[in-house]
Amino acid sequence: MAVWSIGVAVYFVAVIFRTSLGVAGLEAADRFHVNASALSTFSLLQLLVYAGMQVPVGLMVDRLGTKKVLTLGAVLFTAGQIGFALSPTYAMALAARALLGCGDAMTFISVLRLGTRWFPARRGPLMAQLAGLVGMAGNLVSTLVLAPVLHGAGWVPAFAGSAVAGLVVLVPLTLFLRDHPEGHALPPAASGGGGFVRRQIRDSWREPGTRLGLWVHFTTQFPAMVFLLLWGMPFLVEAQGLDRTAAAGLLTLIVAANMGWGLVYGQIIGRRPAARLPLALGTVAVTALLWASVLLHPGEHAPMWLLATLCVVLGTCGPASMIGFDFARPANPAERQGTASGITNMGGFLASMTTLLSVGVLLDATGDDYRIAFSSVFVVELLGLTQILRLRGKALARERERERERLTPPAPAPAPGETPREPAPSAPR
Repeated sequence: MAVWSIGVAVYFVAVIFRTSLGVAGLEAADRFHVNASALSTFSLLQLLVYAGMQVPVGLMVDRLGTKKVLTLGAVLFTAGQIGFALSPTYAMALAARALLGCGDAMTFISVLRLGTRWFPARRGPLMAQLAGLVGMAGNLVSTLVLAPVLHGAGWVPAFAGSAVAGLVVLVPLTLFLRDHPEGHALPPAASGGGGFVRRQIRDSWREPGTRLGLWVHFTTQFPAMVFLLLWGMPFLVEAQGLDRTAAAGLLTLIVAANMGWGLVYGQIIGRRPAARLPLALGTVAVTALLWASVLLHPGEHAPMWLLATLCVVLGTCGPASMIGFDFARPANPAERQGTASGITNMGGFLASMTTLLSVGVLLDATGDDYRIAFSSVFVVELLGLTQILRLRGKALARERERERERLTPPAPAPAPGETPREPAPSAPR
């Protein structure tokens, strides 16, 4: 547990850095003298780097081990946060956020790998949900701690001061973290450079469980991600007429709900693995229902109780997206867990980038009609849902087949000098 906690602490700091821009949008626009479109590029670039790094990071984890990848990630995201604090120009700030996104991308897959190596398989879903819960706690720290420091002390003290947390977690990471328990090392990965890369990606992608995991992550994560990362505050203030304090309270409600739902989902799936798909599909259905209720509400503004209900339901998106890893994990052997997790983790971030851009384009095209712009959520959900339904039968059948193979005892070896028995001939057809 202590080793896993070190890895989770690194992920916690990475999420604080990742979400720190969310509380500094107005200050960033003033500091770098940019408009809203240029400001949104920070978030899009960070997501693009994060998503693009998932498969390479998974390969690195499988090849180099967790400790080396986590250490490199911590160095990169700490350097990115310091660079963002000290950047005098917009271009340099963009480069710093890209560096931060690169380091951030190395944390979550590494933590998932630690969970599979240090805990029994039956606890995998709960440990993954707990890691996600800690990540959301990092989001809360950005909102509740970094924002007041930023407004009170200023840009450089807030961002450079927060970067100290990255240096702090590097100490136990380098001194105490180990890739696996004593005596449980994996066989060394086969060498071969590009051959290793192609083989890992090919074998992971061939497993229907990996592909199902990607599409579950794709379909469930993005509604909350888009809302929290960029468009939630404008929607609540401009379209729903709330003041910034009330809107910030609703965004915080999403984070708090995510943490509570994460514990519930982890317990359910840990005890009843068959609940994975119903939970994922139910989350998609309820999310779509609440979005439709808000967007189609006949009044000028949706009532506060309905907006609060939407935010509580959006809190299920993060825990539901973790179910994707619960499909990819049993579909792949231990030496491919990093690659399979990287493929799965790409899903939600690809969906988030697509929707972030779609909402922005539709807002510009319709004169800020949020009802039309947010209708793109349903299109992306429908795409993911069709892929989940297409893959579910094959993935679950393959998983049952693997479980039977695992439980079937091997045939006893023949005694010395005994001729192995030939199987009985089958009747002629």
